[in-house]
Amino acid sequence: MTRTQCGEWWKSDTEAVINEALKSGLAPNVSDAHTINGHPGPVQGCASQEGFKFDVKPGNTYLLRIINVALNEELFFKIAGHELTVVEVDAVYTKPFKTDTIVITPGQTTNVLLTTKHAAGKYLVATSPFMDAPIAVDNKTATATLHYSGTLSSSLTTLTSMPPKNSTILATSFTDSLRSLNSKKYPARVPLKIDRNLLFTVSLGINPCATCVNNSRVVADINNVTFVMPKISLLQAHFFKIKGVFTDDFPGNPPVFYNFIGTQPSNLNIVTGTKLYRLTYNSTVQLVLQDT
Repeated sequence: MTRTQCGEWWKSDTEAVINEALKSGLAPNVSDAHTINGHPGPVQGCASQEGFKFDVKPGNTYLLRIINVALNEELFFKIAGHELTVVEVDAVYTKPFKTDTIVITPGQTTNVLLTTKHAAGKYLVATSPFMDAPIAVDNKTATATLHYSGTLSSSLTTLTSMPPKNSTILATSFTDSLRSLNSKKYPARVPLKIDRNLLFTVSLGINPCATCVNNSRVVADINNVTFVMPKISLLQAHFFKIKGVFTDDFPGNPPVFYNFIGTQPSNLNIVTGTKLYRLTYNSTVQLVLQDT
């Protein structure tokens, strides 16, 4: 197994980047480069120019454990001239499928099989950001090299082109291809009777902030609600019937429906509160998460 970490690199102290974002209310400053196993490749201004080298032998199958260690950005990952067979995402086996480009979110892991089908050569390995919302990202591509044994270092590298950063259709096609094994040997025994159906949309919104730039702060929300941390534990408040700690009016569906994989709405205002959704004991819940 070969671990492949796709991440980011800053000239600044990353703690200072976060502190400045919290103070200003804006999104964190974008990174200065993306990296593959700590190397950005030939990016101007970076200390490492050569990029990481994956040494492989022809006719073998390698397991790549790809990890997105970036702060905020979803990433595309691609190897020139090779298909990748996805077999696992976040420690869950998937029904294998082939693709030339994977999409991986921050903190996510994806295991793929790579078959070295060529006799020799050097092939570009690349990662670049995916972002289809009007949010600034580091649009630099990090590169590495898949280097077949016996290939001269002076040989030309076979290149590949990365998708545009707003390739929603490609990203959606990848996630739609993820399936459980669901075979006779590994059946997916899911409940057929559902008591509650919930749809949670995870997104970014705007919250008023008198001390922030533009008098607003970028915040995360679910169904247009940004959670406010209580001073008393929720379980304690529930058990001892302490009033005023939380409300039980968290919406089970987004208050406004729109094309969640298309153009985002112009109104990004949200509500804040310590809101909960109550479920009866032993109920069966179907929860659909949608990253917007």
